[in-house]
Amino acid sequence: MKKRILVTGGAGFIGSHLVESLLSDGAQVICMDDLSTANPVNTKHLHSDGNFRFIKHDAIRPFSISRKVDEIYHLASPASPKAYQEMPIKTLFSNSIGLHNSLNLARKHNAKLLYTSTSEVYGDPKISPQHEGYYGYVNPIGPRSCYDESKRFGESLLVNFSRTFKVDAKIVRIFNTYGPQMKIDDGRAVPNFIYQSLKGEDITIYGNGNQTRSFCYISDMVSALKSMMASNIVAEPINIGNPKEYCSILQLAQKIKKITGSKSRIIHGKMPKDDPIKRKPDITRARKLLKWQPKVNLDKGLGLTIDWFREHLKEYHH
Repeated sequence: MKKRILVTGGAGFIGSHLVESLLSDGAQVICMDDLSTANPVNTKHLHSDGNFRFIKHDAIRPFSISRKVDEIYHLASPASPKAYQEMPIKTLFSNSIGLHNSLNLARKHNAKLLYTSTSEVYGDPKISPQHEGYYGYVNPIGPRSCYDESKRFGESLLVNFSRTFKVDAKIVRIFNTYGPQMKIDDGRAVPNFIYQSLKGEDITIYGNGNQTRSFCYISDMVSALKSMMASNIVAEPINIGNPKEYCSILQLAQKIKKITGSKSRIIHGKMPKDDPIKRKPDITRARKLLKWQPKVNLDKGLGLTIDWFREHLKEYHH
């Protein structure tokens, strides 16, 4: 019997790569997305696959799947600062009501569920690298709070739902991830810098550019999500990210400019409120419990991403 897997937010950046990978494993995949932040192009080529089914639906609204589902990946939520600040209420509800809907479905079908939380639960951290036992430093009413606090609430909802109803539910905290199929206009550093470099526009850095991030390539992220789903870890968060590919935002901009051969100038804009100064995962638990670690280095990953954006640039009109 083939596994039947539901991926909410399955047409988004990470979701679409996950869906492709699950299909290549021979699973039957139901991709649910309301396309509010996703690019439909990401899953267009999958519609001819007999094991793929697309449902246009907002996870916040009640839903049911008639035939048995074995696994649920709950990715439904705006994820870029630009998107979640434009849709704060939707973001809050995606990680609370939407997750609750997915958890109820998991309980009904006796399915395993994986929830994609975020490094943003650590807020603007006072320690680096961040480990899962660190409780974070988050502004509960700031412009990023709709995302940060809803993800924190989602973790609490999942843990308490799992303990109460004995659902096999799992949490991953995703750190900065990049790769093909990102929305070029989603406001995050990698697509922003690539777009500006390829178009010869000024590359905009917010603040002095000394804020640091670690960058995980999408294929490594997908393998981690699948490893976590296959694991026997329940209701305990695991960091997923690439601590080796750690650099400042200014260094990232310089790297992208060099790879693209761009003549763009680097300019500085105002630093957004509550933007974290440092973001680096401690992945000791992922290494030990999932036997997982990232394989793709930043130069290779950026090269693949830039190639994809070159090819798809004409689809975007600014």
